[in-house]
Amino acid sequence: MSLPLKLIFQKTNLKYLILIGILISTTLILIILTGNSCGIQHILILNEIASYEKSLEPEFCEIIVEKIDLFNDDCEPKIEILDCG
Repeated sequence: MSLPLKLIFQKTNLKYLILIGILISTTLILIILTGNSCGIQHILILNEIASYEKSLEPEFCEIIVEKIDLFNDDCEPKIEILDCG
């Protein structure tokens, strides 16, 4: 191990390394658990609708409609169903 790394580990207490590890783990767990929140889903669906409006692919429209149906069952505000016509 190089000299600078040895000095860093000598100065850093093991308790602080464990505390930092726990804080990082807790933060990651919170991000993962809130990743399916309604607000994030709403933004993702709106972005997919914008992408669909550029491509107008019928298969992509049907996928978005399914996501909108699932979203409207669980969350507010309701998103208007697309006409894939």
